[in-house]
Amino acid sequence: MDIVVTGRHCTVGPELKELVQERITSLERLRDRIIRVEVEFHASEGTKDPSDAVEVQITLRSKGPVIRAEARANDKYAAFDQAFDRLKTQLRKAADRRKTHRDLRGTVPFNEPSPESNGTGDDETRQEVAGLVIEGDGPLVVREKEFDAQPLTLAQALDEMELVGHDFFLYQDAESGRPSVVYRRKAYNYGVIHLNVGQSA
Repeated sequence: MDIVVTGRHCTVGPELKELVQERITSLERLRDRIIRVEVEFHASEGTKDPSDAVEVQITLRSKGPVIRAEARANDKYAAFDQAFDRLKTQLRKAADRRKTHRDLRGTVPFNEPSPESNGTGDDETRQEVAGLVIEGDGPLVVREKEFDAQPLTLAQALDEMELVGHDFFLYQDAESGRPSVVYRRKAYNYGVIHLNVGQSA
């Protein structure tokens, strides 16, 4: 397992690097097949809130989905501790769900999403994004993302949503082939939206 620790607008001392490597190594018992872990410290200059002075993002890359957690605090150690705790919580929730819903899991493998591709041409006066033509610096802001994906079962979609720390997850249902979205509701419940795509007129 490769552990990469970097700092943006700040330096990461040897003591902090050693702490990060020690904590990250302990994750192997919660999540196997971890190939690479990226820990990035980002110091925000001139922030109004001292509690947001440092942001830490931890990204786990494995043979499965990308797992990410982030946090902000007033110093590097506190920010890392919060991000690390959130990451462990996400991993434990996903592990518990796999045990509870083992009968829902299919045999369709899922691959790591490809890095996101943002719309380009911010400095151009005319650009096309997601099928829309934007001219000048109008009020319309569109961000386009594209991922490689495979059909997932509902349980796999729930796992991926928890592992990336989002409140919703878009996927293609492995059984029906329909575009679907699973989303988080209150009291640890989840909802699922399926789209019935008809033929265009």
